Amino acid sequence: MVVTSVVEKRLGALPVAAEFLRRLDVAGIVDEVCPGGASAYLTHGQVIEALVVNRLTSPAPLVRVGDWARTWAVEEVFGIEPALLNDDRLARALDAIAPELDRIAGTVGARAIAEFGIDVSRLHWDMTSMSVHGAFPAGDQDEQYPVIGYGHPKDRRVDLKQVQAGLAVSADGGIPVHARVFDGGAAEVSQVVGAMKDLQGMAGAREFLMVADSKPVSYTNVTALLAAGVDFIAPVPAAQVKDELYAALDLAQAQAVDWVPERDAGKPATERESYRVLEDTHTMAGRRKRDPVHRVRRILVHSTAVAAGQRRAREKRLARAREEMDRLAGAAGGRHYGTHQKITVRIGVIAAKRYVTSCLRWTITGGEGEPCALQWHFDQDVLAAEAAADGWWALLTSIPAEQAGPDQILVHYKGQGTVERRYHDFKGPLAVAPVFVQHNRRVAALIQVICLALLVFSLIERQVRRALGAEQTMIGLYPDNRRVRPTGRMIFYHLGELTLRIGNTTDPPTVQITRGVQLHLLDLLGTDITRTRWPQT
Repeated sequence: MVVTSVVEKRLGALPVAAEFLRRLDVAGIVDEVCPGGASAYLTHGQVIEALVVNRLTSPAPLVRVGDWARTWAVEEVFGIEPALLNDDRLARALDAIAPELDRIAGTVGARAIAEFGIDVSRLHWDMTSMSVHGAFPAGDQDEQYPVIGYGHPKDRRVDLKQVQAGLAVSADGGIPVHARVFDGGAAEVSQVVGAMKDLQGMAGAREFLMVADSKPVSYTNVTALLAAGVDFIAPVPAAQVKDELYAALDLAQAQAVDWVPERDAGKPATERESYRVLEDTHTMAGRRKRDPVHRVRRILVHSTAVAAGQRRAREKRLARAREEMDRLAGAAGGRHYGTHQKITVRIGVIAAKRYVTSCLRWTITGGEGEPCALQWHFDQDVLAAEAAADGWWALLTSIPAEQAGPDQILVHYKGQGTVERRYHDFKGPLAVAPVFVQHNRRVAALIQVICLALLVFSLIERQVRRALGAEQTMIGLYPDNRRVRPTGRMIFYHLGELTLRIGNTTDPPTVQITRGVQLHLLDLLGTDITRTRWPQT
């Protein structure tokens, strides 16, 4: 019997991530901005790259990264000895990059644009929140860095403090070319101008269109955007447009938009969401009389899906209110609702809870020795006016009419779902939340590292889709072999099963590929692992 020792390590997408990190020059940029000591076994750039691939391949709370490196082929791919990735070394790397986060993000983003030819003529901006576990008292935090505090969390964990991040995502491939970390209590509306300046600095001489949610629609933000010459598209907050305006619009006069949502592409034409648009002017005035008045284009949009949703919601509210009002009418004059005051108070509760205050009408009779009685109904004229406004919402834009019609403005805005999808990746495959780090300085640095991981994640997805051609679909990702567009999540899932068998002088190292889809993905990504010089035992 001959006994041989065979060592296997998880290889996964490490070679692919290493190639993209090399093209982005992440380690070089970090080392240039934050040079480490001459006697250091690892530079800060190497540690940051290791953290990036850790998030891409095995996202988990920032503990036992060295154990992950031992079971994965980190030493073979990156030349990093796993024992060096201890908690102290990771903390020192995060501390080193914390003062230079904006500079690192801007330099890496500019490098991505140039190296991968990303079109940044349209950028989508949005912010999200991440819950942070721990007390983080205000007195123990460094105010030079984003402060962890209570805010308006997207995950509704109001019991936890939070920190926020903003992403600028290109329409071309959904690439997060810029990221920034903010205080947990920072108001989104006050960050728009800073984001615009960051994007201007990164884009250089290139002109770009900034697409965002309703946060830019304030007098201060619009003034800054117009003064900087940056075109924008953003939805008008609902409170700024009265339903009466929408109700007076003639849908028959609106222009049909030749655009179909991706989710409706396979449905019959009669079941697809459709859009129509009209255009007028929106006026914005400052608080002071000397402030200039801004007049920008307003695109009035009608969506059949939004209209149907509002109609269903209203019918549901009315049905519940009707049930409760009928029950109250039956109980009026009894032991619990024997007076006008008690009945009126209960009606107020029902009207507020079911949002029917505007249309609910009632009359209470009796009293003074006679049993009270309640009669009620819904005002049909009010309901008809509400129904006439169903489906309408509005966009503001500074793009001149000769450059883009109202239908084109809507299509541009519809790309805003791209940034939402990247936040889904941010908190899903990359597991950004919850965050377990002891200092707000390190929290900010860790989130910026995860933003770098999201950049690599998105570039890999874009590369696969572009290599597939115009159709951007492939088979083999699901057991039933249906043809789908590959996502970053599925790409990393399939590549994650690659293993490396460490060789010796008589048995060369081998990469074990178990499915054809893995080889296909490596080919689409241009990664030839047969040319890699794997070390031997």
